[in-house]
Amino acid sequence: MSNKQVNVNQFDDWLKDESDVAALVMRQRLEPVEGKDAVIFPPTYAKPERTKEEDWTGYNIDRFEDGTSVCQIDSVGSQANRMEPVFRREKYKHLIPQVIIRASTEGKERMIDILDAGHRAADAIVRFSTLGPELHEAFRVYKDDGNAEPLARIAPTSILFGSWDSRATQAKLPRIVRSVIRAFNVKELHRSAQYSTVAGEILEGGDAEVTTKGPKAELGLAHVPSVLTHGGIQVLGEIRRDATLNFVAVRALAASSDGDSSLNLRRYILGLALVSLTAPMESSLREGCQLVPDPDHAAEWKLVRHDGTRQDFPITHDQAVAFATAAAKKFGVQQRDTPATFDSGLVNIVLGLSEADHKKLFKQGPITREAIKQLEKEASKRNKSKNVKPEAGK
Repeated sequence: MSNKQVNVNQFDDWLKDESDVAALVMRQRLEPVEGKDAVIFPPTYAKPERTKEEDWTGYNIDRFEDGTSVCQIDSVGSQANRMEPVFRREKYKHLIPQVIIRASTEGKERMIDILDAGHRAADAIVRFSTLGPELHEAFRVYKDDGNAEPLARIAPTSILFGSWDSRATQAKLPRIVRSVIRAFNVKELHRSAQYSTVAGEILEGGDAEVTTKGPKAELGLAHVPSVLTHGGIQVLGEIRRDATLNFVAVRALAASSDGDSSLNLRRYILGLALVSLTAPMESSLREGCQLVPDPDHAAEWKLVRHDGTRQDFPITHDQAVAFATAAAKKFGVQQRDTPATFDSGLVNIVLGLSEADHKKLFKQGPITREAIKQLEKEASKRNKSKNVKPEAGK
């Protein structure tokens, strides 16, 4: 793929229903900024039930009988949350609608980007906003008619990285782009530390109490030891990012009955997928875990067909952006003039309803003040009919 090839139809053979292309996969080796033998810190997790305290380090490490091990460095969900905000940057913001929700709390106004919503278009910040009815309808037509175009015109990253409208329409969109970072064959380390208090020494007239519990520890008036806690890992094998662009999921997307509309939709989502996969990765995953590409190993890109055959597919980020820009123009991306508004008053009204009424609201359509009034009218009618006493002799 050369830089001059920015024709919007260059990947059409992969986007047609009869295509034999299964996926585009990328494998990238990474290393710590301090060097390959440096200690890095994976994410920590709460201890699972029925796991002994001494057996739980906080890291997600799988150990096998042959002595090998695999440690999760960045999960699929975490990777998606790192890739999605790229479309807020100046270089890429023309590729998607920039959807902002205005919310006021305690007299202060906040502007919330839908890219920051935990459940994307299915998040509560969207559901209880003026954008809620529009997105409810977009999820509904996807679930009932298989039409993903309305959702793509509002929140295309909810298609790209997957979403589930679990509380309302039950529409569920699978991930088209999936990425995860793992470390292979790791040694686990521990660390110890102690918080020392000057204030506690002054109050005690010398040595302060050493304890991890009680009011003095909570107020910073005691020496608090922390012994043999998780201290990171050293990677003996490799740190690897594995990413997949699922062409089967792309080809499942449809628009209206017009075949060209579906093809334009697929081109558009493919362009966004290529941009998200090729965009420079944020190197700092968390404190103590800053990773960069291994300069000794270039990223490997493979086009995988349904019969298992693979072919090299080198692509640069500039090429991906060029195609995505052409596809977005063909699809007709439109920016919104004004932010949506989060209705906290509506939230408070819904919170005052019973659980049964919550379910009825979600089933009947978008949650609006009008929908609640209609629900209350129906409940009032039912109560009146129950209270009507039959006439004597009947």
